[in-house]
Amino acid sequence: MYQLDLPLLLLLLPVPLLVRWLLPAHRETSASVRLPFFEQVAEAAGVRPTEGSVVVRRTWPQFICESIAWCLIVLALARPQFVEPPIEKVEPQRDILLALDLSQSMDTKDFHAPDGTIEARVGAVRKVVADFVGRRSGDRIGLIAFGDAPYPLAPFTMDHELVQTMIADTLPGIAGPRTSLGDAIGLAIRMFEKTTVPEKVLVVLSDGNDTASKMPPAKAADIAKSKGIVIHAVGIGDPKATGEDKLDTTTLRKIAQATGGRYFFGSDQSQLAAIYNVLDRITPENQKTLSWRPRIELFQWPLTAGIGLLCVYYIVSGFAGAVRRRAAA
Repeated sequence: MYQLDLPLLLLLLPVPLLVRWLLPAHRETSASVRLPFFEQVAEAAGVRPTEGSVVVRRTWPQFICESIAWCLIVLALARPQFVEPPIEKVEPQRDILLALDLSQSMDTKDFHAPDGTIEARVGAVRKVVADFVGRRSGDRIGLIAFGDAPYPLAPFTMDHELVQTMIADTLPGIAGPRTSLGDAIGLAIRMFEKTTVPEKVLVVLSDGNDTASKMPPAKAADIAKSKGIVIHAVGIGDPKATGEDKLDTTTLRKIAQATGGRYFFGSDQSQLAAIYNVLDRITPENQKTLSWRPRIELFQWPLTAGIGLLCVYYIVSGFAGAVRRRAAA
């Protein structure tokens, strides 16, 4: 639709009439024919000398053109605009970072699939996590893989297909055989520092004991809490195992509780899928819809028309006056 951004400026339309009505006419003294005996001539003629004036009257074409031009200029000052249909943008209000343990122990085949078969832990994780990413259409998602050290695989993005592709390409041992859970949380904190969303969620999935971190997981969790990051910890594997393959449920639980998150244990693929269904419920989509209507400025059209009208009128009137003077000569 069309609208005026400054409609009150239309009150300027009667200004020329007010100026003409309120202000006195301009007076100017000019030399005329000098007669040394002017008073005698006036007395003989029986007239009384007074001040004279020459009032140049506007012609009707001039009055009409100048009036139209003034109206067009005032209209331009009021800034006519064409307002286009509204455009809406959905802005995510949460960033979710997935930290996947890709130590060598993730290749252990002890996960029970829904059909009863046994598969490697990493295979079950790929399916469930990829499905979780596909359901988070309103959140930006990032991806970290950690083993001997943590590595960012995908920045926070709305391109969930990219994240799912990175998850599908993960292989056990690509980040090293050991587990560095504390350093993975530290990398997550640095990645969250570059975001401005009000909600920051870290989902950590690990199947082993932290044996490679330079930063203790508990200290990393305290820093995450001070940064407003909520950590949900998902443990898979065997808590009764020993060494690197042992699942440290105590540490994972403390990390989650310290940041206001929750700890889950997934012993098979069905239970792991149920965990991510719970995460969907406790972290519902949180979006902010921004709406605005683009505006196209149109002031240049009435402004150009008003100036052009005055130029055409004075050019034509000047040419017509010159023709009349030449004809009179």
